[in-house]
Amino acid sequence: MMLPATTPAIIEYLFSGRMWRMPSSDKSLYLTFDDGPDPRITNNVLDLLAQYNAKATFFCIGQRVEAYRDTYDRILLEGHAVGNHTHRHLNGWKTDTDQYLADVHQAAGVIDSIFFRPPYGRVSAKQLKQIGMMGFTTMMWTVLSGDYEKTLSKEACAKRTLSNIESGAIYLFHDSEKAEQNMMYALEALLKAGSEQDYSFKKIELKSLV
Repeated sequence: MMLPATTPAIIEYLFSGRMWRMPSSDKSLYLTFDDGPDPRITNNVLDLLAQYNAKATFFCIGQRVEAYRDTYDRILLEGHAVGNHTHRHLNGWKTDTDQYLADVHQAAGVIDSIFFRPPYGRVSAKQLKQIGMMGFTTMMWTVLSGDYEKTLSKEACAKRTLSNIESGAIYLFHDSEKAEQNMMYALEALLKAGSEQDYSFKKIELKSLV
């Protein structure tokens, strides 16, 4: 079942221990990408971001960082932020807590970041508490592009994204093969529309959270 494009307020309230949007008083939007890096797709994203002088945050899988270190290094070199997305893309609801935390810790060995996003958004309360004790801030999303959904056309994906432009919004895309076509189309549409409306695209930083 397709999740709604925007996170319902009741979900943000019930799961308030996670960041669902940025505390922004200016016209700032926050692009995030999960499941990379990918040596082709991530580089295409970086090229597009550079065209708009946009910054973003990439929630990376540890195994993929190890495999595609050059692409990961380019993310950092060009001034973007990174986050921990576990080492093996584990589903927290289906994984023992000790195993899950060990996987997050392993990813932290190759991803230097205080930001964490659980794959699929699925993490138990116990896991989340322990992750917080490890020093992580758990980042979720305001707008879910749905780029991974094969039943969604690229035009519909862009519409989901463009219908929810608001300051402080965190947009979730995927720099992965299954999402590529929808993601690139919707991303460019958002960059164009946001720029025309005088929004800036920023990376997530610790100073942005206060």
